[in-house]
Amino acid sequence: MNIVVWARVSSREQSEGYSLDAQIRINRDKADREGWNILREFVVAESARRGAERATFNEMYQWVKKNAKRLNIGAILAHKLDRICRNMRDAVRMQELEDTTGVKMAFVDNEFGPGAAGALSFNVMAAISQYYSDNLRQEVRKGQEEKIRQGWMPCGVPYGYKNSDDRNEPIKPHPERAKLVMRIFQLYSQSGMTFDMIGEQLHKEGYIFRPSCPRMTPGSISYILANRFYVGDIVWKGEIYPGKHQPLVDRRTFQLCRDILKGKNRRLKRMSHTYANGLFVCEHCGSMITGERIRRKLNDGTVRIHNYYRCANNRRADDHPRVRWKEADLENAIVEQLESMRLPTPELREWFSEVMDAEFGRLRNDQNHQKRVLGRKKVELEKQNARLLSLYLEGHLDAGTYQDKSVSLQGQIAEVEKGIAACRDMESTSRDSAKKVFDFTQQAAEIWHGSKKAGKQRILRAISLNRTLSDISLCIEKRKPFSFLTERLPVLTSRRSLSKFERIPLEFLYWFLDSTLQHGAIEELMEDWESGAFFIGSGSDDG
Repeated sequence: MNIVVWARVSSREQSEGYSLDAQIRINRDKADREGWNILREFVVAESARRGAERATFNEMYQWVKKNAKRLNIGAILAHKLDRICRNMRDAVRMQELEDTTGVKMAFVDNEFGPGAAGALSFNVMAAISQYYSDNLRQEVRKGQEEKIRQGWMPCGVPYGYKNSDDRNEPIKPHPERAKLVMRIFQLYSQSGMTFDMIGEQLHKEGYIFRPSCPRMTPGSISYILANRFYVGDIVWKGEIYPGKHQPLVDRRTFQLCRDILKGKNRRLKRMSHTYANGLFVCEHCGSMITGERIRRKLNDGTVRIHNYYRCANNRRADDHPRVRWKEADLENAIVEQLESMRLPTPELREWFSEVMDAEFGRLRNDQNHQKRVLGRKKVELEKQNARLLSLYLEGHLDAGTYQDKSVSLQGQIAEVEKGIAACRDMESTSRDSAKKVFDFTQQAAEIWHGSKKAGKQRILRAISLNRTLSDISLCIEKRKPFSFLTERLPVLTSRRSLSKFERIPLEFLYWFLDSTLQHGAIEELMEDWESGAFFIGSGSDDG
């Protein structure tokens, strides 16, 4: 009988080792014992990932289908069923090939009898292969997610970094390429160069991008400038996670480059008005509030300067009031908004922190307990499934009963795994961030008074979503978690009323535990506060 041999391994690494060679040798030995003539061998090393192109499998399938009658092919020989059918779709295709061409499947280790019983055994083994493939894919994803939670990139690292064998620091800056990345950010943030000009400058300075492409291309420069990995973040499936790798660029420089990329920072002249340039809009028409400086010469020859902020709409409707604020009045209104977040007494501020600490401890204990319970349940279900399979293989269970109970157990295991995945590890960094931001809100007015112009703008943008001015009032719509304080705290004045408002510190903490993708602007604000970046004396002012 003429046959075709199929050999497959599930990873590229195995293709260089013993497993693939052993399969080929075993298949050839089987053919020699049976007196079969091998027409062709198909050998492939490929990933078991779902959706991966199985070019060699498709080539084999089409070749056998085309030449089955002409070459009188009798069978396709494989080591085991799961070598050729790793999912139910492959099994169906091979059965269709047998029905249309008469080419059967033969195995070294698996034998299926004739009739309905043999077909059932084949289908069960194919289902087990499908389960193995699905479970392997799920374990790989869990491993990737766990690596991300630990702060490390689960796959290839961007340009400027390299993988290391050091388990404590598996990702390290590349000794040469990291310097090139830092130089790109420096040139783009400080010199006003275009991408082509940066590529030319780097070439003149002797930097080599890659041996095959020595000069940086505009596309590669744009990719590097937009990649958050260089500031210590990991972007995975649209979400941002904190990384433990060494950043190559500080966040201020990265944000400046992003602003330039988006066309938000094309001015060469520094801003002279603290609250202009789109920071506020008119409540009546939605136009920007612009700044104006008026110089008045006094009788003694000195000049007095007055700063005003007004609606930039020069074609206002008849019912549009005159929106014009003195800078001092606007400053006082902003401070009043910041003061609204402050708890009235030190006792209440201490209570707020105590509630967050206690709730965080309770949540972490509950989740750890839940994970232990689910873990034990998963182990027990897997043992039951293994015992069930043993009973079936030993002939103590009929196929129908086995399939029903196995499907039920696998469904229960899947539900337990979902529950375990939902119990993410609770790290104290979220609690610490909540307490740090709370401390900031209690000192916000004092911090504001001590900040320079750029710092005041950063504070306003970080704590608020929208800022509007009318002719008589200022309205600041605060973003979460700052809104939790201003919406409910005005009536919180004593220990007697604590029980009614205990949800406030809880909601404040929950936001930091649940909203991991919304912390970027707040974290940068906290970094600037701690480093003194926007205080007077920490740098030149913008005026």
